[in-house]
Amino acid sequence: MDRDRLLIYLSIFVIMGMSDAVIPVLPEFVNFSQHESSVVISTLLFSAYFFGALATMLPFGMVSERVGHRKLILLAMILTVVSGFLLYYINDITLLILARLLEGTACGAFFPSAFAILTTYQKRKQYIGEFYFLLNAGLASGVVLAGTMASIYFKYGIAFFTVLAIIPLGIAIFNSNTVQLSETIRKDIRIELREKFKSSFSLIIKSPFIYIWVVNFALLGANGVLLALYPEYSVDFLSKADLGIAIGTTYIATMASSIASAYLPIKEQNLVRIGIIVASAGTFLATSMPFLGFILLGLGSGFAMVGLPIILSYLTTERGTTMGVYSTCSYAGLAIAPVIAGFFTNDPGFEIVFIATATILFATIVLTNKFDFDL
Repeated sequence: MDRDRLLIYLSIFVIMGMSDAVIPVLPEFVNFSQHESSVVISTLLFSAYFFGALATMLPFGMVSERVGHRKLILLAMILTVVSGFLLYYINDITLLILARLLEGTACGAFFPSAFAILTTYQKRKQYIGEFYFLLNAGLASGVVLAGTMASIYFKYGIAFFTVLAIIPLGIAIFNSNTVQLSETIRKDIRIELREKFKSSFSLIIKSPFIYIWVVNFALLGANGVLLALYPEYSVDFLSKADLGIAIGTTYIATMASSIASAYLPIKEQNLVRIGIIVASAGTFLATSMPFLGFILLGLGSGFAMVGLPIILSYLTTERGTTMGVYSTCSYAGLAIAPVIAGFFTNDPGFEIVFIATATILFATIVLTNKFDFDL
C-alpha cells in the first residue's frame, strides 16, 4: 500500500471515530446547558460538526487543487487533534458547539482531498469501497467505545480517538510539502477561487449533477435524522449500551455493503437505486424495530455512497472541486435535516418524522432515471 492511501485510510478511521464518540453521550453534554429544550441543544451539538464541514467542503475542495491535496489532509489532522482536546477539556456548552464546528472544519478539509486522490487510481471502485469500509468502521468504533467507556467517564471515547489521531498527524507531517506560498501565488489563488466559485455554481445546477446532489442530500439527511433523534426517541426502551450497538450495526452493515459493492457486477446507477430502496425501508422500520431498521439503513447507504462518487468520477476531471460539492451536499443533509426534523418531534412526533424522512428518501429514486449517461 502506498503512503497516500495509508494516510487516507488511517485518517478517515480516526476522524469518523471521534465525530461519533459524541453521539451516545449527547445527554451528558446537554447537561452542561441550562436551555429548556434538551432536544434543541442535542441537535445543535450533533449538527454543529456537519455545519462546520458544510461551510468548508467546497472552498477546501477548490483550494486543494491549487495548493495540493496532501497539505489539506495535514490541516485536517491538525484541526482534528485540536478539536479533540477542546471537546475533552471544555464544559461550556457554547464552546463545545464551537469545538464541534472546528471538528467539522477538519472534516471539510479532509474529504475533498481524500476523494480526489482516490479517484485518480485505476482501482478507484475498490479503493473507494475500502474507504467507506474504514469510514464506517470508525463511526461504529466511535459509538461503541464511547458508549462502553461512558460508564467510567463520558468523555473517554473522545480522549481515545484524540490520542489515536496523533498517528496519522505524524504521517501527514512527513508526507506533506510544507514550503510556504509566495504572496504572488496567494494572489493567484484568490483570483482562481473567484473563477472556481462561478464554475462551481454552474456545476451545482447542471444536469445530471443536480440530481446526484439531491439524492445524496436525502440519503445522508435520513442518516442524520435517525442518528440525531434516536437517542432521545429510544430513551425509554433502549439502554445506552444497546443504543450504541444499534447505531453500530448501521456502520457494520455499511462496511459490508461498501466492500461488496466493489465486486458486485452491478452498474453504479443500479447500486444507487438499490441503496435508496433498502435505506428507505430501514428508516421506516426503525420506528418499531431499531436493530433491523439500522441494519437496512446501513446496507442501503453503503451501496449508494459507493455508486454516487464513482458516477461523479467519470463526469469530470476537476475532481477536487466536484468532490467538494459532493461532500458539501452530504454534510448539508447531515447538518440541516436533523435540525428541521427536530422542530417536529413534539408535534406530530418522532414516529411521523421518521416515516416522512423515509418517504422523502424513497421518492428520490425517480431522480436516478436522470443518470442517463453511459459509464
